[in-house]
Amino acid sequence: MFKRDKDAPSIISPLMIAACSKKKPDPNRMKIRHGPDGTHIFDRSTGTNLLLNEKIPHLNSWTNSPRQVSIALTNACDLSCVHCYAAKKPANLKKESVKRWMLELDSAGSFGIGFGGGEPTLHPDIVEICQFGQERTNLAMSMTTHGHRLTPKLIAQLKPFIHFLRVSMDGVNSTYENIRGRPFSDLLEKFELLKGQIPFGINYVVNRQTIKDLSTAAEIAATYGATELLLLPEEGVGLGNKIDPNTIRELQLWVEDYSGDLRLSISASHQSIVNTQIPLTKELTHLAFVHIDAEGVLKESSFDKSGLKVDDNNVLEVFERLSSRRELIA
Repeated sequence: MFKRDKDAPSIISPLMIAACSKKKPDPNRMKIRHGPDGTHIFDRSTGTNLLLNEKIPHLNSWTNSPRQVSIALTNACDLSCVHCYAAKKPANLKKESVKRWMLELDSAGSFGIGFGGGEPTLHPDIVEICQFGQERTNLAMSMTTHGHRLTPKLIAQLKPFIHFLRVSMDGVNSTYENIRGRPFSDLLEKFELLKGQIPFGINYVVNRQTIKDLSTAAEIAATYGATELLLLPEEGVGLGNKIDPNTIRELQLWVEDYSGDLRLSISASHQSIVNTQIPLTKELTHLAFVHIDAEGVLKESSFDKSGLKVDDNNVLEVFERLSSRRELIA
């Protein structure tokens, strides 16, 4: 059982949200987490990560909150991708719930929130939620989008509040169009709008169809100013089919041969293929990442079929219950 600070409140009420909203955090304050790998320091404004491992903090001081939390704001999406993982049941999170969770996670030592869906730009309060996170917490905020709803106006609205944008690009040209049902040229126009505005990276689902376009995709991403290529070997979830062993081997060879400028990263289930930039080798899985779906269910990952409902409960209390359940199963 993971326990929070004994002085921490058990519930964050709307009144507490209003009170916290009046007090702005120091935007220059670095966040610190203690754990079995050492002391991890993070600066959201630059993305800098430092690990001080000369001395391992005492167990009693370890941070017992998830380092990163993904939140599916909505299940709504205006695309019908052939390998879509997302749930098809209509659902939207209430903005006040999301704000409450952000305040609590920030206070508990979480580093960042990643908004997704569905398509998060279809959530009616996306800009307000991001603004709240930037101005009332010290959390880093990222968002994953298919990119087609990006306009100069929306980019200008999000620019002060989003630290990193992830744009999905599975294949190029006809491969992309067959998967996502939108002209690839339209996506390139969105990249042109983004260039120099919001730091962004590319999410790339890797499967038998898309592996052949990977080198070209990396070149295009670098041309438009992307800084990261996140490789996502396809999972057997939703409409997806688990990546086959031959394609995994092709991906391993591609990573070994890659000499471009993009930072490479990969999904947690295939971390051995790409060297992680933060050597948190002893970090427990549930402390690295958790997911909250569009129905307010806290899960160990976005691929899990079950979890625990957050509702009006304290999100950390639910996290502790999920952690305890995981330990019992293990």
